[in-house]
Amino acid sequence: MDSSLSDTPCEVREGFILLGRKGVYKVEKFLGEGSYGKVAKCKKLGTDQVVAIKIIWGSGQMEINALEELSQINADDHNLVKFVESFKYKKYTCIAFEVLDQSLLDFMEKRDFHPLTVEEIRTIAWQLIVALKGLKSVNLVHCDIKLDNIMLVDQVSEPFRVKLIDFGLAEKIGHMRTGATMQNICYRAPEVILGLPLDQSVDLWTVGYILFVLYTGKNSQDVWKLDTPQEQSKKKGRLVEDNIPFWSCDQLIHSCLDKTKIKEVEQFVDLLKRMLMVDPSKRISPSEALQHPFFTMGRVQPTAGTHTTNPEEPPAVEVHLQPEAKEVTNTPQRPAAVSQECSSMKKKPELISTLNDMIKQARSTLFSKTYFNEQKKPQNSFQHHKYTYITVLLSTPQSFPIRL
Repeated sequence: MDSSLSDTPCEVREGFILLGRKGVYKVEKFLGEGSYGKVAKCKKLGTDQVVAIKIIWGSGQMEINALEELSQINADDHNLVKFVESFKYKKYTCIAFEVLDQSLLDFMEKRDFHPLTVEEIRTIAWQLIVALKGLKSVNLVHCDIKLDNIMLVDQVSEPFRVKLIDFGLAEKIGHMRTGATMQNICYRAPEVILGLPLDQSVDLWTVGYILFVLYTGKNSQDVWKLDTPQEQSKKKGRLVEDNIPFWSCDQLIHSCLDKTKIKEVEQFVDLLKRMLMVDPSKRISPSEALQHPFFTMGRVQPTAGTHTTNPEEPPAVEVHLQPEAKEVTNTPQRPAAVSQECSSMKKKPELISTLNDMIKQARSTLFSKTYFNEQKKPQNSFQHHKYTYITVLLSTPQSFPIRL
């Protein structure tokens, strides 16, 4: 991006006319802005179609390339924002998308990050993992998944139907550079922190962490406290290793008030552990995740043939009890609509963070004789970086996102 452009106020105003390749658009109002530019709600003249146009200070070519790759698959089926077109307006690049409701971050902030129920999280998790499977099918990695980039389609008419947006940092799997800095610091995968070889599993880590945030209501961005430097140092363990608070993900199970939901919470925690494996080679894949008992065991599953002919409308879902999961097709369906029966869980106690069990397992591996005797392993293997990773966690725990 041209830095001179990013410091210049956007010349586009409400009421402006933008000439696209597929139509003429009138700017009705601005929906938001960032370092990249602005997003405007626009009406396509001569029609009733309303679109969101991202007005970028720069070429935006990376995002356009990613969107063109994604045009090979159905956006609705894979829970991805629908791309309309791209065009130039003076020195700006304009990218038109379907209009969506609100980001998951805005939604959670409006409810003061009050935790979601297991049913609500299951619905969101399924859709996000289907989105990752779609990205993988065209060899793309999003690289910037966060609450801001997950949009609710229409929370009133379609509760918790979500779509993934913003592919400005997306990379082809084979083009990901070792040591490249990507992902928001709060959502960053261990291999990104360590500068190790990267692949699509970085997105799985991030989605796992987001599901953790939705269940606990703990937003890692809220970590700054008005303490003295000495108090901060003691809390973060910069001087004393024993002061670092590590907790077990299993405490999510013990904190469940509704005892009839314990089995579901156990399945959820097991899925989280598999998504948040420190070693990316052991992390669960999107296809494997969709077959996890959290989605399949004794749960209602949508039947086949539920798609409508109108791509603007989501399919009406019929459900049947299935004790075993069916083979996931190339265009997996969403789980059934979220039930309201678990509203009693909304008054959960404060739930604890981090993955102590994984850290302990990694720590025991690091200091075992087996580890120090593995001289034949290549120097760039993940095993040889585990000690470094634990050292990073102990010296700069704020770089490990799931913590108090």
